[in-house]
Amino acid sequence: WTIILHSVSLSTAKVGKTSLIMSLVSEEFPNVVPYRAEEITIPADVTPERVPTHIVDYSGMSKLMGLCVLRSIEKVSYIWKVPLILVGNKSDLVEHSSMETILPIMNEYSEIETCVECSAKNLKNISELFYYAQKAVLHPTGPLYCPEKKDMKSLCIKALTRIFKVSDLDNDGILNDNELNFFQRTCFNSPLEPQALEDVKSVVKKNLSDGVCDNGLTLKGFLFLHTLFIQRGRHETTWTVLRRFGYDDDLELNQDYLFPPLKIPSDCTTELNHNAYLFLQSVFDKHDKDRDCALSPEEVKDLFDVFPYMPWGPDVNNTVCTNDQGWITYQGYLSQWTLTTYLDVQRCLEYLGYLGYSIIAEQESQASGITVTRDKKIDLQKKQTQRSVFRCNVFGDISSGKSGFLQAFLGRNLMPLLSSLQLHEVFPDFDYLSDADLACDIVCLVYDVSNPYSFEYCAKVFKQYFMDSKIPCMMIAAKSDLPEIKQMYGCTPLEFCRRHKMPPPQSFTCNTAGAPSRDIYTKLTTMAMHPHVSQADLKSSTFWLRASVGATVFAVLGFAMYRVLLKPR
Repeated sequence: WTIILHSVSLSTAKVGKTSLIMSLVSEEFPNVVPYRAEEITIPADVTPERVPTHIVDYSGMSKLMGLCVLRSIEKVSYIWKVPLILVGNKSDLVEHSSMETILPIMNEYSEIETCVECSAKNLKNISELFYYAQKAVLHPTGPLYCPEKKDMKSLCIKALTRIFKVSDLDNDGILNDNELNFFQRTCFNSPLEPQALEDVKSVVKKNLSDGVCDNGLTLKGFLFLHTLFIQRGRHETTWTVLRRFGYDDDLELNQDYLFPPLKIPSDCTTELNHNAYLFLQSVFDKHDKDRDCALSPEEVKDLFDVFPYMPWGPDVNNTVCTNDQGWITYQGYLSQWTLTTYLDVQRCLEYLGYLGYSIIAEQESQASGITVTRDKKIDLQKKQTQRSVFRCNVFGDISSGKSGFLQAFLGRNLMPLLSSLQLHEVFPDFDYLSDADLACDIVCLVYDVSNPYSFEYCAKVFKQYFMDSKIPCMMIAAKSDLPEIKQMYGCTPLEFCRRHKMPPPQSFTCNTAGAPSRDIYTKLTTMAMHPHVSQADLKSSTFWLRASVGATVFAVLGFAMYRVLLKPR
């Protein structure tokens, strides 16, 4: 960043700005002062704020980052929209202090960060001037505090409120000693000594009756503490906290913070890794106050209170597992996160950023919580997959039973394995299928056994889009509780499957007293897990016996892991 010395007076010359620069560089007053000093850069390692500083001697108009206004005797009435320092130079030429003149000006204009009297000739306050200039740019008071109201500005309060809620790990509305120490270590790389911790709480308690509760800092106490820092000229403390939690100079979350770089080659997918799932589990636990393993609407609202908007609408409750009250269960919650990561990883990164993943999980960025899978072609070559999330696109004509098939997938008695299989319904107009409609790990073709014209749609979709692809396909004979009617097509569904080396049609109905069978979903997952298996092999009973055992083990492991995660709750 740049410090520009700009003279503002009745004349733009001879206020001493060039002498100030020369005195700073040479540490002595120059005998001969040039018309303008050369631009200089002070390296970061010799400045108090550890940032490189570029100094420009300038008298014209420009777009400025930081500004020092020098004055001799004339009153300054020029107002700037950047951090500004009012400098009374040539103090060696007067016997009295000019601060009485300067302070009313400073009080009148909130843009003025501070006032300094200095003398280039006597080297008085020269280094202090440039220190305050650095501080004014790096830690401006303007965005944080309103001098007229003697309180923090609304955007600052909003940002610090989010920071408090992210740091309140148990969501009890109080920062206890452990949370305060974690916060201190996160922002300032060192915990507070026990006595220092008590001193902080004592100051808050003395000034604010409800600032401390149960020996912990409340939100009101947290905000009061930062107001105190700013009022006492320690606004760099508040800026350090804000920037650590991703805020920019306008108190908006940085784009670099919300969207860290993540390279995703073509034909690769994105999944949450173990650390991200553990973090999301802790977020769920934090907000599941009644410990019923589900999030009520109030708990969902509380969870997303650190977001600038509500990311999940009512539709989410219809697409993931819910309890008898229609509330999102722990499994449904993780499934929605898995789906978001798979379909829109940038949005997932943004969401994790709002929740403070990189801070709480102590990771470099949200990108460290994402696994980018290898190219699917490599899976086929190596005859094994490293993916744990699979996409199944479900095709079928109108009223073929697709919706029932998808809703049965969310049956409460289904194994948690099924959250690793994502079912996507595709609209019937197969003449306009997009690349997204065709990008999947397995295809499900659903027809209604009681409708003689239902199977034709499935046959056309298969022949037009998937007959020559390497994507495994399965035919679903839906509504199998109804009488089966002959399909008006050139061959029966069974003959069609044999001709195209597909497994035979799988009977399915969700019109049962109990939960629908989960076997068909296990088969779909098994086929997705074995992308190298040919359609001919899929007809083999030996393959299904061998593969189903593997899928069952996978299911049992998934269910066991789910129980292990629930155990500490």
